[in-house]
Order: sequence, then structure tokens, then C-alpha cells
Amino acid sequence: MPFYPEINNLGDIARYHGEHRPDATAFIFKDRVTDYRTYNLHTNQIANGLLAEDIAPQSRIAVMGKNSDWYYELLIGAAKADMVVVGINWRLAPPEVAYILNDAEAPVLFLEREFLPMFESIKGEMGHIKQVILLEDSDEQYPCFPQWRDAQSDADPNVEVKPDDVAVQMYTSGTTGHPKGVMVSHHAFYALNQVQAESGEPEEEWTTWTAEDVSLNAMPNFHIGGTGWALIGLYAGAKNVVLSEFTPGGCLQAIRDYGISKMFIVPAAMQFVLADPTCEDTDFSTLKYMVYGASPIPLPLLKTAMEVFQCGFIQLYGMTETIGYGTYLPAEDHDPNGNPRMRSAGKTRPGIEVEIKDAEGNSVPTGTIGEICIKSPSNMIGYWKRPDATESTLIDGWVHTGDAGYKDEDGYVYVQDRIKDMVVSGGENVYPAEVESALFGMDAIADVAVIGVPDDKWGEAVKACVVLKPGAEASQDEIIAFAKEKIAGYKVPKSVDFMEVLPRNPSGKLLKRELRKPYWEGRDRQVN
Repeated sequence: MPFYPEINNLGDIARYHGEHRPDATAFIFKDRVTDYRTYNLHTNQIANGLLAEDIAPQSRIAVMGKNSDWYYELLIGAAKADMVVVGINWRLAPPEVAYILNDAEAPVLFLEREFLPMFESIKGEMGHIKQVILLEDSDEQYPCFPQWRDAQSDADPNVEVKPDDVAVQMYTSGTTGHPKGVMVSHHAFYALNQVQAESGEPEEEWTTWTAEDVSLNAMPNFHIGGTGWALIGLYAGAKNVVLSEFTPGGCLQAIRDYGISKMFIVPAAMQFVLADPTCEDTDFSTLKYMVYGASPIPLPLLKTAMEVFQCGFIQLYGMTETIGYGTYLPAEDHDPNGNPRMRSAGKTRPGIEVEIKDAEGNSVPTGTIGEICIKSPSNMIGYWKRPDATESTLIDGWVHTGDAGYKDEDGYVYVQDRIKDMVVSGGENVYPAEVESALFGMDAIADVAVIGVPDDKWGEAVKACVVLKPGAEASQDEIIAFAKEKIAGYKVPKSVDFMEVLPRNPSGKLLKRELRKPYWEGRDRQVN
């Protein structure tokens, strides 16, 4: 049977399993094995350490490092102290990291040594950070995490933490070039489990966990697909195997060594696993469910994965603002031979509503295309310090996704295109405005538009359509190299097309649909 505790905040997860299942394994990370008793005590120590720093409740605590068991200790430890964890995407360029740290106003940064040189290059710009703690060995300048943690009391801090307090703040790329901090409450992470229990409807097998379940956490913790998936496993009291970062060989080794039963993966990572030479020699018999989402998936890839992994597949559609998903495609709707529903993003669970709305916010009839809007107890609170963006995205409890789609007569949602111009490449969100802003800084460029084009490996790839200034010269390689100095690698265009002029309507608005059309014609574009 599942071990779903009745909790008021995320700190209660460690408390419950630490008391009722103290000897069960909580984490396996490299050579470290942590049981739930130790996990609970470590999170107490972290909470007490943060409180000793005289940090105000609901302050943001920044963590910049690859996946580890320590990140999840910090997540729950901060929760027990009524503080908010902000995971920093370590793939970002230094100016982007500086922006997020300053925006979050975090007084404490837990930092992996690998990224210390980056931090040193920007620390002069940091106005709020008072303490830096290294997530590895000691350093003359900064204390190290294990010593700092273990110097604290392991008594429960017993801080009052409300369900609607913010627990996690995750940054998403912004349409104006700056990322926005999505505020997620404690309640949002476990609300759907409570709704499911109260509904009286039987749980579906993929949402039911047992003491024997082993979860693989390979997606990055700064994404909802990483942190959200791990919290599902922790809430259920499962054994959680953590990889510092995704590698296809690492995933396959974990499946072989630990008998992984459930995992979340993005389609690009799925393809890498299938292409790994050791895939053919891996026994997947312990794998019950592979949950996937976060980017487009070609149907041929999905069919191949079903044939190889021989487990249940669940597709999730949503965004950070909906805490990962709003709809799901059940295992029974996946057919190795393909079927019409595999082109959909699935249906809703109890507690979630999806409506298709027009530009005025009115619901449209079945089969009519409009904007996909999601209402859920797991929706975000809003954007940190961005009431304008919150007001335009979260309207009367509905998250407006920016995706265009329709519902069929059975309530299945079909995503057709993006109303907004976001490109999803390998599970990473890339906003063209941000890339365009960086490229406009190149003297040779007169005009530029960034679009997403089909890519068999990444789902979509970033392409720049460039108009050069009269007499100016710049090669594709030069433009790409320029972009690499300004933005994160995954945002950098993979290719550049040179044009005489960009298509615009009479009012001057760029017609990106016209730019995308030649690349997507004849393609089976499924968007998750």
C-alpha cells in the first residue's frame, strides 16, 4: 500500500517517514545511502542552521549545483524553517545567474564547487548574499555544507508553516528577456493527492506507489520535472535514486543496479537512452512506468520506446506555472501501433479543469481552437515581484498557458501551436525575445527573428533568421559564437538563415508563423 502522509507542509514529509519508516531508504546518491530517520534529522539541522543565520521567514535560499541528495535535504530543511528554495540553473551564463540571484534577494547561497569561479566573477554584483556555503569540501573562504549542517541541533525547529506559504521559487525564461520567479506553495505539491482521496474515485496504478517502488531522479532539480518528480517519490516514501545529471549510460546503469520502477524523462533524454549501446543489454523488467513530457515527442520515437522498455507510458502536459502538468495521457491510450489519442495531450485528473478560451476569455465549443487554460489547486501563487505578469497569466484562478489547442468530445486536449513564441528544446524553455535581444547587440545585424524548427534529437532547435546591415558581413559561426558569450548554451541558435527582409504585416508585426511554415510543413508536430 502507498504511504501517503497527511501533511500541512513539505516538512511533514520527512517528519512522517522519519517516525513511521525510519529504516527505509530515502536516497541513494553515489556512495551515500540515507534512510528516512537520518533524512528527517538532517532537515532539522538545516532548518536550525538557517534560523541561526537570523533570516526572515519566507526569505529565498539559493541553491546552485547539480542534483544530489543534499539538494533535497536543503529543500525540506528550508521548508521546516518557513523559507523558500530557489534552484539556480547552472547552465546559465554569468549575467543570467546574477540577475536571478539579485531578483530573488537570497541572503544565503549553497554552491557547488564547480561553479565557484562563475560566482567569483559576479559576486561584486550581489547585493543580498551574506553567506556562501560550499556543497562539497571545505574552503578557506567559505564553510562547507556537511560541517555547517552537522554543527546544528537535530531537534525539530517546530516553526509554524502554513500550507499556502511559498515553498519553492522556480525561474522560467521571460518574454521580455528576464526570467520570472514562479512561486509554488507547499499545498500545491500534494493538493492533487488530497483531491484524489476525497473524490472517492479509485487511484490509477501509475499514481499509486508502494514501499517497493524505486524512483529515478535524473532530471535537473532547477526544473519542476526534477524537483516535482522527486517530491512525489518522497511523499510516497519511496526509495529515490539520484543522478547528479542526466546521462544515458547513467540512467541505464541505475535501472540495472537498483531496479528502477518509475521515472520521469524528457523526450530528448529518452532518445539518448535508446541510442546508448548498453540499452540492448539492459533488463527493463522492473520498470513499471515511464512518465514523459516537457517538450514535443515524435510518434516514431514514442513507438520505439514502448517496444524497447515494455512498460506503461504516461504523458504529462503542463508548465512550471501548473506545477508540471494539467493533463495526462493514460497508459491505456498508448498503442504500439499508434492511435489518434497519442496525438493528444490527454485528459484531466480529479481537481483539474481545462478550458479552451478565446481572446476575450470566453470558453469555446468542443473542437474549436483557442488558448488552453488550466485551473488546479496546484497552480502557482504568482510571479515573484511581477504583479503585471501574474495578472496577465493567472486570471480568476486560470493559468493561461499561451498554447493554442482544442478539446474533443471526450475531453482530450490537442495542442496545435503556441500562441506565444516559446521554443521547447530538449525540455528547456527558450523565449525568442531573449535570444533576439542578445543577437541585436552584434553590429553586423540589422534585423533578426528567432524561431523553433523541427529537430529529431531535441524536439525543436533554435534557429535565427538574420538580416545583415548593408555592406556588413557575418558568418553563421560568428553569429553563434557571439550568442554564446551572451546567453546560455541551450538558448544559442543551432543554425542561422540569412534573409534580405523578414516578413511583417502592414503594422510592422513580425510574422513568425510564415518563417516557421516551411520547416514544419509535412511534419507530424506533437506538442507536450
